[in-house]
Amino acid sequence: MSNNPSFVLRAIEDVVFEERPIPEIGKKVKTLKVGDRVAMEPGETCRSCEDCKRGRYELCPDMIFAATPPYDGTLARYYRIPADLCYKLPDHLTLEDGAMMEPLSVAIHSVANLAGLRANQSVVIFGAGPVGLLCMAVAKALGASRVIAVDIVPSRLEFAKGYAATETYVPPKFQEGETKIQYSERNANLMKTQLGIEERGPKAIDLVLDASGAEVSIQTALFIARQGGTVVQVGMGAPEIVVPITTLLTKELTVKGSFRYGPGDYELAVALVSQGKVDLKPLVTHRFAFEDAKEAFQTTRAGKSPDGKPVIKAVISGPDVSPQDLL
Repeated sequence: MSNNPSFVLRAIEDVVFEERPIPEIGKKVKTLKVGDRVAMEPGETCRSCEDCKRGRYELCPDMIFAATPPYDGTLARYYRIPADLCYKLPDHLTLEDGAMMEPLSVAIHSVANLAGLRANQSVVIFGAGPVGLLCMAVAKALGASRVIAVDIVPSRLEFAKGYAATETYVPPKFQEGETKIQYSERNANLMKTQLGIEERGPKAIDLVLDASGAEVSIQTALFIARQGGTVVQVGMGAPEIVVPITTLLTKELTVKGSFRYGPGDYELAVALVSQGKVDLKPLVTHRFAFEDAKEAFQTTRAGKSPDGKPVIKAVISGPDVSPQDLL
């Protein structure tokens, strides 16, 4: 068997290239064989704590999650993972599709699992990055009547409109002397005016998801949601923010945090893609060989490649696999 060159994450921006032991399929594994193409769920849990037993294993305090120090990531020729965290890919899906099941599962966990989106509901999504775009795609696949994308970058909104959003909105600039709460309330009122949104009735917003982590987006989400609506926080931002608590209380909003993914999310991800209800291919704008992994991270951080092409999602192929082999 060949060697196992691996990128070992020691700390933030501290990565080394080392050889690691080569695992094999476990003797008791009956569901997989060498050569199976799978999507990997990269979080191994204890399976015995209270959260694992009640079906909320994403909250396991002893989670071993790939690329979360002190644990290495999946940039290696081989990666050891429990068999039940491997999801077989149908023949018509690509390895690239398999790699994209991870961010798609984050979106599914937020939209389908936590929010319980129903057909014909209206959705606003703040942040048109990869996860935000996938939240839009999942909402559309589940039958949302309106999927409104909000971002400060017009080019992202242009992509979102062609991908899964029914409408888009660019927030205004701050006014001199305006607090964040004042700005967010004004922003929500402008959204209502420009997009024909109301507090109640068929023009109200049933679900708001923030995939940006920006404080003003989170505040605006609470202002724009309908009476009795739901807000799900997907993106991570500052550890502390100001919240319009009176608005949250008087509107009886349901506010939930979303962290990774849980039972059933990966299965639904594979199903939606295999049935053609979610298309992952348009999101992959940049592809890199395994040896160019550092360049992939640098390009993603810069937000565009040297040729000026904006990055939505970059994918790194495995060792001895060309980026084109993923397609």
